Amino acid sequence: CVGELSKTGAKVFSHVIPAGEKSKNLNTVANIYRELISHKFDRNCALAALGGGVVGDITGFAAATYMRGIPFIQIPTSLLSQADSSIGGKTGVDFEGNKNMVGAFYQPCFVYINVNTLRTLPKRELVSGLAEVIKHGLIQDRDFYEYISYNMDKIFGFDEQVLLYITKMNLRIKGNVVSQDETEKGLRSILNFGHTIGHAVESVSGFSMLHGEC
Repeated sequence: CVGELSKTGAKVFSHVIPAGEKSKNLNTVANIYRELISHKFDRNCALAALGGGVVGDITGFAAATYMRGIPFIQIPTSLLSQADSSIGGKTGVDFEGNKNMVGAFYQPCFVYINVNTLRTLPKRELVSGLAEVIKHGLIQDRDFYEYISYNMDKIFGFDEQVLLYITKMNLRIKGNVVSQDETEKGLRSILNFGHTIGHAVESVSGFSMLHGEC
């Protein structure tokens, strides 16, 4: 990714964080700040989040708060992040065992989704991501929910056309809700269907279980 971005003529630096929810904390964000300061990042610079939902949430929060806000882009590589977390502008980290307790609403400049990255996922991660996909069907589109059920084998077989359709439907459903209630004053709360219990289970498990599983 660094090589591809460098082809644009931009000066590119990479910062790698350990995988998993346990990295989603203020210490990780502080390390990103230190990296940005060391390379003299200013408001003419941008961050790119390449990875799953944890990476996207952390990067978005760092971008929202560094120098009171610099641009960032989302490049989600997991089904969970492609279906949900990369869209809508929610950023943040966990705090003292509490899920997403510190954060900000901060929209990316754009989101780039390539469904072929899903081929790199272990089955457990793919199943976890499907929880958000199914949720969108349950809350707003019965036909989409039935499409998911009917095409489950093709999803796990990485059928590109099925994955593209699922991605487009997820973006349509979530985008429609967020455009009406960006900062979750009312309608957007329907996107949290299953999350009240889910977040509690995540916290109690010490984040040993995946978001979609919870």
